[in-house]
Amino acid sequence: MRRVVQLVEAVRSDRVGAWVGLGESLVRRSGKAVRQLTVMPAFAGDVLDPAYVHGDLLLQCVGTDAGQVRAAVERVLGGLDGWRVRWRIEGVREENRVEEGRALARNPFHFTEGFGNPGDARGVVGRALVREGQGEPGWAVGGSYQVVRIVRLATELWDKDSVGEQERIIGRRRDGRWLDGAPKGEEPGFAADPKGKVTPLDSHVRLAAPDRRNPPEMVRRGYNYDRGDGDKGLIFTCFQRDLVRGFEAVQKRLEGEAMATYVLTFGGGYFFVPPAGDAWVGELFAG
Repeated sequence: MRRVVQLVEAVRSDRVGAWVGLGESLVRRSGKAVRQLTVMPAFAGDVLDPAYVHGDLLLQCVGTDAGQVRAAVERVLGGLDGWRVRWRIEGVREENRVEEGRALARNPFHFTEGFGNPGDARGVVGRALVREGQGEPGWAVGGSYQVVRIVRLATELWDKDSVGEQERIIGRRRDGRWLDGAPKGEEPGFAADPKGKVTPLDSHVRLAAPDRRNPPEMVRRGYNYDRGDGDKGLIFTCFQRDLVRGFEAVQKRLEGEAMATYVLTFGGGYFFVPPAGDAWVGELFAG
């Protein structure tokens, strides 16, 4: 495992970021598992393909130059003797940018996303990183639970709907403004719309975060993928210090959302990204 860390650190640069996530099976075999790391279950509407889920180790490389990112991936994989690639997928962030501290991008449904993330580093750390006193082992403090969801989107069906209908399904305008007229950087008036006449009760954003003063305890980042033959979608990823209060709480609230007709999750998994450095390697895998 220390070799894995060395390979990942070797490809990092100002143009390429890289990290590893530990799968449930790998950590379980160490005998020192983190508290909430399990095999990702199938949620309502999921049709998980065994060829695209789970794994002992997640390698994620990101950057602004696709060629450099691909080269970094191959360099790491070329040094992983004894490891077999279970699945891989490539994505991009269309119109990737930062506004008011938030990383935004446009998804395949033509909507800008990322407004729900914290706008500062302190907020990101507060939602994403495991703290002392959470009941997690010492080696895990400063790490993060990462969820990956590969979601096929019915873009042709979606594009047959009017923009107005799409916005009611999402619960925002395409540019991020709220349906009740509130600017994208302010809170919507959900309390003044209890029956959902303005923002439908089954809209995505209203179910995901019904109380905007208490946003979901996670930091999300999505990547668009296009594998040809109409297979387009979103590689949804998110990081949190607590899986139950973060991703799982949101996912359960989304059951029955209006957008369910247009999405199909078929891959991904739960992983734990260890803290920076390699001190955790000896503690986790010693003996």
